Amino acid sequence: MEQLLTYFDLAGVFVFAVSGALAAARKDMDLFGIIVLALIPAVGGGTLRDLVLGEPVFWVHNTLSIWVALGAAGLTFLFARMLESRMRWLIWADALGLAIFSVVGAEKALAVSGSPLVAVILGVTTGVAGGIIRDVVCNEIPFVLKQEIYASAAFVGAGVFLALTYTNIDNSAALWLAIASAFSVRAAAIARNWTLPKAFY
Repeated sequence: MEQLLTYFDLAGVFVFAVSGALAAARKDMDLFGIIVLALIPAVGGGTLRDLVLGEPVFWVHNTLSIWVALGAAGLTFLFARMLESRMRWLIWADALGLAIFSVVGAEKALAVSGSPLVAVILGVTTGVAGGIIRDVVCNEIPFVLKQEIYASAAFVGAGVFLALTYTNIDNSAALWLAIASAFSVRAAAIARNWTLPKAFY
């Protein structure tokens, strides 16, 4: 279980780093800018989660996450020009990172706090915080503040994981199913242009 969590965490770091690097490439940033923008979403949400929980920050405790993010930044720097639509790739990389981090974040928060409510809140925070910072740095409106179904997908992932932990299902299966649920909701929103309703005024 712990090894699977590590793999998911590193996968989330990688795809979120790619999303940040692609955002930097779209803004015509140089290699340094790409590295910085890759690191922000890759470690931002998890850093906030660990600080709130009073836990050692994950990338300080194990620097492998930083190396994975740097590798993702380097690959994106080399191949970004070959991608026909950087924005499209960014959106899908972000969707996968959102799904993974929302569930991994919820699992860690539940293990530390023991509170399902705290776990869901910090799961969503882990999933969306890094992307918010990335978009603000790029002078873009964050996905989570648009009508798009974004934070809702993170909530689904964290909620499904919490619900499954109270059944007899294996924890590894719960992780897979929860991540798949979050990604499916976000993917459907992207493919079908699902949005949340605006306020009436």
